[in-house]
Amino acid sequence: LPLAFQVKNKAPAEVQITAEQLLREAKERELELLPPPPQQKITDVEELNDYKLRKRKTFEDNIRKNRTVISNWIKYAQWEESLKEIQRARSIYERALDVDYRNVTLWLKYAEMEMKNRQVNHARNIWDRAITTLPRVNQFWYKYTYMEEMLGNVAGSRQVFERWMEWQPEEQAWHSYINFELRYKEVDRARSIYERYILFSTLHWCFFNKALLVIVHPDVKNWIKYARFEEKHSYFAHARKVYERAVEFFGEEHMDEHLYVAFAKFEENQKEFERVRVIYKYALDRIPKQDAQNLFKNYTIFEKKFGDRRGIEDIIVSKRRFQYEEEVKANPHNYDAWFDYLRLVESDADAETVREVYERAIANVPPIQEKRHWKRYIYLWINYALYEELEAKASKRTRQVYQACIELLPHKKFTFAKMWLLYAQFEIRQKNLPLARRALGTSIGKCPKNKLFKGYIELELQLREFDRCRKLYEKFLEFAPENCTSWIKFAELETILGDIDRARAIYELAIGQPRLDMPEVLWKSYIDFEIEQEEYEKTRNLYRRLLQRTQHVKVWISFAQFELSAGREERLQRCRQIYEEANKAMRSCEEKEERVMLLESWRGFEEEFGTDATKERIDKLMPEKIKKRRKLQAEDGSDAGWEEYYDYIFPEDTANQPNLKLLAMAKLWKKQQQESEAAAMDPDKDIDESQT
Repeated sequence: LPLAFQVKNKAPAEVQITAEQLLREAKERELELLPPPPQQKITDVEELNDYKLRKRKTFEDNIRKNRTVISNWIKYAQWEESLKEIQRARSIYERALDVDYRNVTLWLKYAEMEMKNRQVNHARNIWDRAITTLPRVNQFWYKYTYMEEMLGNVAGSRQVFERWMEWQPEEQAWHSYINFELRYKEVDRARSIYERYILFSTLHWCFFNKALLVIVHPDVKNWIKYARFEEKHSYFAHARKVYERAVEFFGEEHMDEHLYVAFAKFEENQKEFERVRVIYKYALDRIPKQDAQNLFKNYTIFEKKFGDRRGIEDIIVSKRRFQYEEEVKANPHNYDAWFDYLRLVESDADAETVREVYERAIANVPPIQEKRHWKRYIYLWINYALYEELEAKASKRTRQVYQACIELLPHKKFTFAKMWLLYAQFEIRQKNLPLARRALGTSIGKCPKNKLFKGYIELELQLREFDRCRKLYEKFLEFAPENCTSWIKFAELETILGDIDRARAIYELAIGQPRLDMPEVLWKSYIDFEIEQEEYEKTRNLYRRLLQRTQHVKVWISFAQFELSAGREERLQRCRQIYEEANKAMRSCEEKEERVMLLESWRGFEEEFGTDATKERIDKLMPEKIKKRRKLQAEDGSDAGWEEYYDYIFPEDTANQPNLKLLAMAKLWKKQQQESEAAAMDPDKDIDESQT
């Protein structure tokens, strides 16, 4: 390339121009005002004709280029109109209609031109042609009727409306006709138009579309408007008749809440409150609840305004009942909704209605035979039985409810003891003891449970049938020999009856069981039993037998306190001896806190009953509390840091472990080393101390 075309400096320019900047500048320059074209002044006729010729040639060229662009025709006609060339403008509109006679704007501009230039007959001619050609364009009809009305030609406007109604237009057209008649106080004519409109709307059109019959029903709001028209003009009898015709026409298949609300409000305005109440109740009984929300609301407002307390409660209960019906219909196994529904029904409805709802509720059996799914369901049966017994006073039906529930339960998988016990208690209230015993016996035979045994035994105890109680306890212990509470209750029963030997034998059998759920409670009860009988030697033997099984610190402390409370002269010596034995036995115990607990109990005993020597001795046995650190490990075996904890060092253990003495000497040596280092760091302090 020549040197002139070679770029010498290839570095980026200091000012960078972006595409966005170029577009913004172009947009800004579009807004700059261009100089207006020079004004042309026409001075004679020849110049005017020349100007018209050039403009017409331009318009004709545009039309010739694209005949379907109606805006070119309209601009051409409006330019001719501005020159008062009405005939030419009319000719242009006619030529445009030949091109596109379906263009609504073209007809409107044509008619507006004739009206603007006061060519009324021409305008009528155009409107007639327009509504004949396009009868479904409502704008033509509205403009035509408005023009006739503005000209004062009421009869002509009415005639246009009549021609329009023959085409069966939409709803607004009928209302426009009615409002036209009302403007001239023609109420009878307006009523006749309403009648024609209602008659037209009540006709059923049937359309066959792919062998499917579709029936178009009239709208409720047309009847309501007709009735309100009669009410507005004080024709109340006619208005009521319109509402009655509407109710009769729609029947029960196509009921609409809006019709009944309007009918009720009309009667309310006429102070016919009983008729209003009848209308609301008739509609609520027949309209589906989900479609009657507005009806409920208006009925509630009416009762609050004009009804008594009972009426208000009825409507509120009815509304809540509808809500609960919807909830249980959506989820039949929602037992909480059934409980609320039943509580509402019991407070207001009769017995048959309550029973019907209960039967519907208990019919929704849980689909899975697992007890957790039945826990809420079983209370439906319980509430049903209690209602029949307490509210309905029907003992026979109550018995049937209990028996049906017991037959329904899958006893091989699980049962509900409360159901058997409630049934037995019901039979006792009916003074039918054999049936109560039979029910409880059957329950124990089919599905034995601790609660059933306890309930049966409690029943027999109340009846003072002690032999039956003994037999039941025997069966109970055969069923659950590990239940310490049942052993204790059995022994307490024998104690109350005065048979001490049987009670002691029961305790012996109990502590001899290989597996117990609460052995400490059982042993404590046995020991307390012997203490109450003042059998101290047997109590000591029990403590010794218990210590052979466990060396728990609480057992030693309890043993020592027993010896202290035995009430003999050597009680202090015996108690101290027990503490000595316990201390020796606890030396090998890993739980140092238990040993500390024992020593603290011992020290409390010595402070109250001991001498100075024994107090000094127990003080020497008390451990030293020190803080230690130990390494922690996470679950994956990695180091998790260090943890501080407190440990106890007992003097007796220190004497037997020489390593502890060595550790103490090492600590003392370290302390001396730290003191010597501190003295070396501060020689002046050493001089002062030596002088001192």
